[in-house]
Amino acid sequence: MQLTYWAEHAWLDPAVEPGVALDVTDGRITAVRTGVAAPPPGAVVLRGLTLPGLANAHSHAFHRALRGHVQVGSGTGSPPLMRGTGAAEGASFVPDSFWTWRKVMYDVAARLTPENYFALARAAYAEMALAGITCVGEFHYVHHAPGGTRYTDPNAMGDALMAAAAEAGIRITLLDTAYLSSGFGAPPEPHQLRFSDGTADAWAERVSALKPGGDHARLGAAVHSVRAVPAGQLAGVAAWAEERQAPLHVHLSEQTAENDACHAAHGCTPTRLLADHGVLGPRTSAVHATHLTDEDVRLLGGTRTTVCMCPTTERDLADGIGPAVAVQRAGSPLSLGSDSHAVVDLFEEARAMELDERLRTRTRGHWTAAALLRAATTDGHASLGWPEAGRLEAGALADFTTVALDSVRTAGPSPLLGAETAVFAATAADVRHTVVGGRHVVRDGAHQLVPDVPRALADSIAALSAPPAPSA
Repeated sequence: MQLTYWAEHAWLDPAVEPGVALDVTDGRITAVRTGVAAPPPGAVVLRGLTLPGLANAHSHAFHRALRGHVQVGSGTGSPPLMRGTGAAEGASFVPDSFWTWRKVMYDVAARLTPENYFALARAAYAEMALAGITCVGEFHYVHHAPGGTRYTDPNAMGDALMAAAAEAGIRITLLDTAYLSSGFGAPPEPHQLRFSDGTADAWAERVSALKPGGDHARLGAAVHSVRAVPAGQLAGVAAWAEERQAPLHVHLSEQTAENDACHAAHGCTPTRLLADHGVLGPRTSAVHATHLTDEDVRLLGGTRTTVCMCPTTERDLADGIGPAVAVQRAGSPLSLGSDSHAVVDLFEEARAMELDERLRTRTRGHWTAAALLRAATTDGHASLGWPEAGRLEAGALADFTTVALDSVRTAGPSPLLGAETAVFAATAADVRHTVVGGRHVVRDGAHQLVPDVPRALADSIAALSAPPAPSA
């Protein structure tokens, strides 16, 4: 299929150009023509600022069901989703933490089935498409039925996620996650049994049978954390990814408690433990990396390990502000993720990384708008194993998104300041078009494959209130 998209303005890193024609054949950009003052005959018109598609490098799709249910002050130990009513008027305000939030997350995970997870993920990925996201890295560890019983198809949950991305019209890297322990070798707790394959070898056997279901999907690996994969089994997961030249992701030092426990168990930081077992490297992404030592920063940068920052989640969970400037200066590329889906807005993630650093240092201007957009596009796609995406250039995948420059948030600045407007003013609500593989997935703000995304989200989240179905 051949067609031409005409962008009123386009960000051709590092500058914004007016009048850009993008010729597309069979899902790839074949030519980028600048100085095209008017739409060529038959061209699809994109009014506003067209950017490469955004890469959400870290997602847990089922966390979308937690939004609004897990904020401080609910007054009870369980969220409204689980108990069916809102917090009582005048209920006591109870201090919260990542660890209490995690208990609620486990309650939701226990209710997932391949069927209801497909419905929830389809709606969550459609929300991403509406936000200009064309590729997601799904950090997937809910593998089995409650209690650890295997489904008839041991990869039923992963297959459901890849099918959901296809129906929502976006690309996915399924980061199949090894989760073997409740903490530094301790056996999984009952609510973690469905996450665990028992050993790294058993994990590798299962994931090796998983086949991406179409050109929109690729497969990667993940170490949930140094808490959840015993040190002696880290190398096995890394070797699986190395053999396939696949992305390898890992939660790293999100909490000081993880660092303390690692010191107690191994006498070193989680970063040093990962380095000693061959986990770090240019195909690896360390997610969060919030609480690092100077040596940790050198280890990550020296191995060219990507650091994935998730600022809206890190502040929602009171994790802290990670040393993004330091790791990038040391040599680590940066990517961005929505993680817990407290917000699905890569513009906000990019903006938050800069603004959080301003608060921490009381100085401005740590990254240019172009550098922040690279984290959300080029470097994010590279971290997910899609190096041919995230750029508007000949040969790249025809994945792009268009942001309105005439909304109440974006109106006013010159279009030549479109990169600055996108990062520091726009939100996901300003996305007008999303194109994936040359196909218009979002047109004029409406999803073309999922007709009513809010209803799909509401229905799929409501379905989780029902007791989990028996395992197959």
